[in-house]
Order: sequence, then C-alpha cells, then structure tokens
Amino acid sequence: MPRIPALCTALIAAFAPACVAAANLNFCWTGAGGYTMTGRMQLPDARMNAPVVTQDDVTRFKISGYHNGKFLGAWDMTQAAARTTWHMRFDPQRMTFLTGGSFQGPHSQGWNANGDVVDCGTPGFGFNSGNYAQDICVNGTYIQASSIDPATPLVATFSPVTPDCSAANLTSKSPIRESGD
Repeated sequence: MPRIPALCTALIAAFAPACVAAANLNFCWTGAGGYTMTGRMQLPDARMNAPVVTQDDVTRFKISGYHNGKFLGAWDMTQAAARTTWHMRFDPQRMTFLTGGSFQGPHSQGWNANGDVVDCGTPGFGFNSGNYAQDICVNGTYIQASSIDPATPLVATFSPVTPDCSAANLTSKSPIRESGD
C-alpha cells in the first residue's frame, strides 16, 4: 500500500477548510436621500438550512456605501477589532436580514455601526438597523439623511448587485429552493 509523504498529508490538511462548499450572497440596500449600500457575504452551504445565521457563521462579509453613486467607504469583517460593532442576523430560508427590532436583539443589524450609528471610525463606513431606523455611518458620523423605516426588508440574492441597486434581483426566493418551473 503506497504511503503519502508527510508533506503531502500536511498540505492536504492545511487546505481542507478551503474545500468546504460555500454560498456567496449579495445584497443591496436603498436608503433615503440617495444613499445606497452593496454587500457580499459568504457562509458554509450547511448554514443555508439554519433558522438564523449570525456573524459567527459567515466566513466573509463586506459592505460598501455610496451617495448618489459616489463611493463613500467600505467595511470588511476582517477589520473587526475588540471594540467594533459586529452584529448580524440573517434568515437563509427567506434570504432576508432580520430588521426592525431593538439594537443587538434578534431583529437588528450592526455592521461597524452601533445603535447610535457613530462608531464606524474615521475614515470608516457602517450600517445599522434597529428599532428607530436603518441608516449608515460615514467617518464616525451618523448620516440622518440616509434613514429609512426600520422594518424595511433587506433581502439577499445570488444575483450580482450594483451601487444604485437597479440590477439587484430583490426577491425572497432562492434558486436553490425553487422547483423546476
């Protein structure tokens, strides 16, 4: 029986996590006053059947903010530090982020922005959805003009999205859950 050299075994073990199948999801948020945000997240396929996915489940997460199409800033979960707000709740069955609840509850989001939407750093960009509004933070400043109703659905898709959210396929249906019709 042939033996696999130790180096080959070590390489296989080192790269095994990279072989885990993952779902790549996109989303696009339209705020008030010409503010938009695009995002992309990745999570293991096995988590697509979970009732709720949190920030602890995702393997990649990045958001980028725009005002009237002009880039404002971005945030990536790899930038999270001890004092960074990083609170994410996602329902993969409905392909929606849970919105409209009290901050840091089961129906809120804090992506580099806390409930006051002022802790995104300088330079920095962040998004918050609590019980008051969905809105953004730019360079440590709450952008009140971006605020929309807190219960506005925020839907993910497998389709590409654009900064103006015009090319986003924002439905709650997932191609992996639809039957062949």
